[in-house]
Amino acid sequence: MTLRYHTPLSPSEQTAFGIATPQTLALADRVRYAELDILRHVNNKSYMGWFETLRVAHFDNFCARHFDGGPAPRLVVRNANMHFIREMVMGEDYVATARVTAFRNTSYTLEQQLWAGDLRATLTAVMVLLDPTGSNRLPLPQSLRDQFTHSEGATSDA
Repeated sequence: MTLRYHTPLSPSEQTAFGIATPQTLALADRVRYAELDILRHVNNKSYMGWFETLRVAHFDNFCARHFDGGPAPRLVVRNANMHFIREMVMGEDYVATARVTAFRNTSYTLEQQLWAGDLRATLTAVMVLLDPTGSNRLPLPQSLRDQFTHSEGATSDA
């Protein structure tokens, strides 16, 4: 299979890569030399960078349009839990996935996975929306809550 890097993958492309349940967003890339540590496997910092890139892409592709005409929110990570499952090495192709699993009035939980033939790492982050000044929480628009429920299978924890 030839992967398309840095471009959202279709459900069939995700399945062909070995992801049993296609996710809302999946982006492919390859491990580079600069992402390795002295033991020649991927540095923990690189995983965080990959997941951050995916989190931003998820917001830009699926959430930002729900704020058109209103203030653009500040999106902050309230907490994140990363689980390293198996090391990755130079030259491996990988696919990072993301989907919203739950939401409340002003926040949502984003589940992220990293695949390279098998599951290598996961990150679960609680994302909080703040107003442009950063001083108050910003409610999720109803249209975004509906999208989380219908398109991503998320549940309301409110």
